[in-house]
Amino acid sequence: MERIEKIKEMLKENPADSFLQHALALEYIKMGNDVDARKLFETILEREPGYVGSYYHLAKLLERVGETDNAIKIYEKGMEQTKKVGDNHAFGELRSAYEELIF
Repeated sequence: MERIEKIKEMLKENPADSFLQHALALEYIKMGNDVDARKLFETILEREPGYVGSYYHLAKLLERVGETDNAIKIYEKGMEQTKKVGDNHAFGELRSAYEELIF
């Protein structure tokens, strides 16, 4: 809980910081708070589609809550974005998770 409070304090200074929002979303997942984590990931990706790390975590969250079709869409969007920014490592992770889900 202490980490969450620290991140929230930092977000007060810069509420649109994708890195901090992503970190907070990961903390929420650790606590089992998928609802708030999802909102943060979606906010990040709406504002900054090139923030590729959030696609994987959002899609995994969607898989976990049974939203397979939405997870597939997020993996696909993430793979498109990783190609645009040239992040081959992230592309590979997304593709691997995507293929595990669809096959």
